[in-house]
Amino acid sequence: MQEVNKESSNSNSTAIVLLNTRMFRSYSSVKEMVKPDAKSPWGNHFAFLHVPIPKLTDSGLSDPLEFIKKAQQIIKSKRSSLGVYLTAKLLEAVDKFRGPEAAAKYVHGTLKNSSMAITNMIGPMEQVAVANHPVKGLYFLVPGPPLSLIVTVTSYVEKLRVVIGVEDGFIDSQKLKSCMENAYDMILKATTSATTT
Repeated sequence: MQEVNKESSNSNSTAIVLLNTRMFRSYSSVKEMVKPDAKSPWGNHFAFLHVPIPKLTDSGLSDPLEFIKKAQQIIKSKRSSLGVYLTAKLLEAVDKFRGPEAAAKYVHGTLKNSSMAITNMIGPMEQVAVANHPVKGLYFLVPGPPLSLIVTVTSYVEKLRVVIGVEDGFIDSQKLKSCMENAYDMILKATTSATTT
Protein backbone atom coordinates (compact mmCIF):
# COMPACT_ATOMS: atom_id res chain seq x y z
CA MET A 1 0.00 0.00 0.00
CA GLN A 2 2.80 2.39 0.89
CA GLU A 3 4.59 1.68 -2.39
CA VAL A 4 1.56 2.96 -4.32
CA ASN A 5 0.50 5.78 -1.97
CA LYS A 6 2.55 7.08 0.97
CA GLU A 7 -0.64 8.46 2.58
CA SER A 8 -1.96 4.90 2.95
CA SER A 9 0.36 4.44 5.93
CA ASN A 10 -2.23 6.42 7.92
CA SER A 11 -5.12 4.19 6.81
CA ASN A 12 -6.62 1.55 9.04
CA SER A 13 -6.67 -1.88 7.42
CA THR A 14 -8.32 -5.00 8.72
CA ALA A 15 -7.56 -8.59 7.83
CA ILE A 16 -10.06 -11.32 8.40
CA VAL A 17 -8.42 -14.51 9.59
CA LEU A 18 -10.46 -17.65 8.98
CA LEU A 19 -9.99 -20.29 11.69
CA ASN A 20 -10.91 -23.95 11.56
CA THR A 21 -12.81 -24.78 14.76
CA ARG A 22 -13.14 -28.50 13.98
CA MET A 23 -11.60 -30.55 16.78
CA PHE A 24 -9.08 -33.02 15.36
CA ARG A 25 -9.03 -36.01 17.66
CA SER A 26 -8.20 -38.65 15.10
CA TYR A 27 -8.87 -39.56 11.52
CA SER A 28 -12.54 -40.30 10.83
CA SER A 29 -14.08 -41.69 7.67
CA VAL A 30 -16.92 -39.79 5.99
CA LYS A 31 -19.25 -42.62 7.01
CA GLU A 32 -18.37 -42.00 10.70
CA MET A 33 -18.60 -38.19 10.36
CA VAL A 34 -22.18 -38.19 9.00
CA LYS A 35 -23.56 -40.14 11.97
CA PRO A 36 -25.80 -38.00 14.24
CA ASP A 37 -23.63 -38.52 17.35
CA ALA A 38 -20.24 -38.18 15.59
CA LYS A 39 -17.39 -36.80 17.71
CA SER A 40 -16.05 -34.99 14.65
CA PRO A 41 -19.13 -34.18 12.50
CA TRP A 42 -19.04 -33.63 8.76
CA GLY A 43 -19.01 -30.13 7.31
CA ASN A 44 -17.18 -26.85 7.63
CA HIS A 45 -16.58 -25.66 11.17
CA PHE A 46 -14.96 -22.27 11.21
CA ALA A 47 -14.94 -18.86 12.78
CA PHE A 48 -13.24 -15.65 11.80
CA LEU A 49 -11.27 -12.93 13.51
CA HIS A 50 -11.06 -9.30 12.52
CA VAL A 51 -7.42 -8.39 13.03
CA PRO A 52 -6.09 -4.84 12.64
CA ILE A 53 -3.03 -4.89 10.39
CA PRO A 54 -0.11 -3.29 12.27
CA LYS A 55 1.22 -0.16 10.61
CA LEU A 56 4.84 -0.02 9.54
CA THR A 57 4.96 3.53 10.90
CA ASP A 58 4.29 2.29 14.47
CA SER A 59 7.39 2.71 16.59
CA GLY A 60 9.54 -0.38 16.69
CA LEU A 61 7.81 -2.16 13.81
CA SER A 62 10.33 -1.23 11.12
CA ASP A 63 12.23 -4.39 12.12
CA PRO A 64 10.60 -7.29 10.18
CA LEU A 65 10.78 -9.69 13.12
CA GLU A 66 9.14 -7.18 15.46
CA PHE A 67 6.38 -6.66 12.89
CA ILE A 68 5.79 -10.43 12.70
CA LYS A 69 5.84 -10.76 16.50
CA LYS A 70 3.30 -7.93 16.84
CA ALA A 71 0.98 -9.50 14.24
CA GLN A 72 1.34 -12.90 15.93
CA GLN A 73 0.60 -11.36 19.34
CA ILE A 74 -2.58 -9.71 18.01
CA ILE A 75 -3.79 -12.97 16.40
CA LYS A 76 -2.95 -15.07 19.49
CA SER A 77 -4.81 -12.76 21.84
CA LYS A 78 -7.86 -12.62 19.59
CA ARG A 79 -7.79 -16.37 18.81
CA SER A 80 -8.10 -17.26 22.47
CA SER A 81 -10.87 -14.72 23.05
CA LEU A 82 -14.52 -15.51 23.59
CA GLY A 83 -15.27 -13.86 20.25
CA VAL A 84 -14.05 -16.87 18.24
CA TYR A 85 -16.32 -19.24 20.15
CA LEU A 86 -19.30 -16.88 19.90
CA THR A 87 -18.79 -16.33 16.17
CA ALA A 88 -18.68 -20.08 15.54
CA LYS A 89 -21.86 -20.59 17.60
CA LEU A 90 -23.59 -17.67 15.83
CA LEU A 91 -22.81 -19.20 12.43
CA GLU A 92 -24.10 -22.60 13.61
CA ALA A 93 -27.31 -21.00 14.90
CA VAL A 94 -27.90 -18.98 11.71
CA ASP A 95 -27.32 -22.13 9.65
CA LYS A 96 -29.63 -24.21 11.83
CA PHE A 97 -32.53 -21.78 12.12
CA ARG A 98 -32.36 -19.72 8.91
CA GLY A 99 -30.56 -22.13 6.58
CA PRO A 100 -27.23 -22.31 4.78
CA GLU A 101 -28.11 -19.43 2.43
CA ALA A 102 -28.53 -17.05 5.38
CA ALA A 103 -25.24 -18.25 6.90
CA ALA A 104 -23.48 -17.77 3.57
CA LYS A 105 -24.97 -14.27 3.26
CA TYR A 106 -23.68 -13.41 6.76
CA VAL A 107 -20.16 -14.67 5.92
CA HIS A 108 -20.25 -12.82 2.57
CA GLY A 109 -21.17 -9.56 4.31
CA THR A 110 -18.36 -10.01 6.81
CA LEU A 111 -15.82 -10.66 4.05
CA LYS A 112 -17.06 -7.64 2.10
CA ASN A 113 -16.22 -5.34 5.04
CA SER A 114 -12.61 -6.54 5.29
CA SER A 115 -9.49 -5.31 3.54
CA MET A 116 -8.08 -8.80 3.05
CA ALA A 117 -8.50 -12.40 4.17
CA ILE A 118 -5.91 -14.88 5.40
CA THR A 119 -6.54 -18.57 5.85
CA ASN A 120 -4.48 -21.71 6.07
CA MET A 121 -4.83 -25.44 5.72
CA ILE A 122 -2.69 -28.22 7.13
CA GLY A 123 -1.84 -30.59 4.31
CA PRO A 124 -0.62 -34.18 4.35
CA MET A 125 2.68 -34.91 6.08
CA GLU A 126 3.45 -37.70 3.62
CA GLN A 127 3.28 -37.56 -0.16
CA VAL A 128 -0.08 -38.61 -1.58
CA ALA A 129 -0.97 -40.08 -4.96
CA VAL A 130 -3.99 -39.71 -7.22
CA ALA A 131 -4.59 -42.74 -9.47
CA ASN A 132 -1.05 -43.92 -8.64
CA HIS A 133 0.46 -40.59 -9.76
CA PRO A 134 2.42 -38.90 -6.93
CA VAL A 135 1.31 -35.37 -6.10
CA LYS A 136 4.38 -33.13 -6.13
CA GLY A 137 2.68 -30.18 -4.49
CA LEU A 138 -0.68 -28.63 -3.75
CA TYR A 139 -2.25 -25.34 -2.83
CA PHE A 140 -5.72 -23.89 -2.47
CA LEU A 141 -7.47 -20.62 -3.12
CA VAL A 142 -10.98 -19.62 -2.12
CA PRO A 143 -12.75 -18.65 -5.37
CA GLY A 144 -15.08 -15.69 -5.67
CA PRO A 145 -14.88 -13.93 -2.30
CA PRO A 146 -15.83 -10.22 -2.27
CA LEU A 147 -12.26 -9.23 -1.41
CA SER A 148 -9.49 -7.35 -3.17
CA LEU A 149 -6.79 -9.52 -1.59
CA ILE A 150 -6.80 -13.07 -0.23
CA VAL A 151 -3.83 -15.04 1.11
CA THR A 152 -3.91 -18.79 1.62
CA VAL A 153 -1.18 -20.88 3.19
CA THR A 154 -0.85 -24.65 2.78
CA SER A 155 1.69 -27.10 4.12
CA TYR A 156 2.42 -30.28 2.19
CA VAL A 157 5.20 -32.74 3.06
CA GLU A 158 6.96 -30.10 5.19
CA LYS A 159 6.87 -27.51 2.40
CA LEU A 160 4.91 -24.30 2.69
CA ARG A 161 3.00 -22.70 -0.17
CA VAL A 162 1.64 -19.19 0.01
CA VAL A 163 -0.94 -18.21 -2.62
CA ILE A 164 -2.11 -14.66 -3.12
CA GLY A 165 -5.25 -13.83 -5.07
CA VAL A 166 -5.91 -10.21 -6.08
CA GLU A 167 -8.81 -8.37 -7.63
CA ASP A 168 -8.12 -7.82 -11.30
CA GLY A 169 -7.45 -4.17 -12.10
CA PHE A 170 -7.44 -3.08 -8.45
CA ILE A 171 -4.05 -4.33 -7.24
CA ASP A 172 -0.90 -4.28 -9.37
CA SER A 173 0.03 -7.97 -9.10
CA GLN A 174 3.64 -7.42 -10.26
CA LYS A 175 4.21 -4.70 -7.65
CA LEU A 176 2.59 -6.89 -4.98
CA LYS A 177 4.81 -9.83 -6.00
CA SER A 178 7.89 -7.59 -5.82
CA CYS A 179 6.85 -6.26 -2.37
CA MET A 180 6.20 -9.81 -1.08
CA GLU A 181 9.58 -11.04 -2.34
CA ASN A 182 11.24 -8.03 -0.71
CA ALA A 183 9.38 -8.72 2.57
CA TYR A 184 10.43 -12.38 2.56
CA ASP A 185 14.05 -11.37 1.84
CA MET A 186 13.94 -8.89 4.75
CA ILE A 187 12.49 -11.56 7.07
CA LEU A 188 15.11 -14.11 5.98
CA LYS A 189 17.97 -11.65 6.51
CA ALA A 190 16.61 -10.56 9.90
CA THR A 191 16.15 -14.18 10.96
CA THR A 192 19.60 -15.32 9.88
CA SER A 193 21.28 -12.32 11.51
CA ALA A 194 19.29 -12.90 14.72
CA THR A 195 20.37 -16.56 14.90
CA THR A 196 24.06 -15.76 14.27
CA THR A 197 24.25 -13.13 17.03
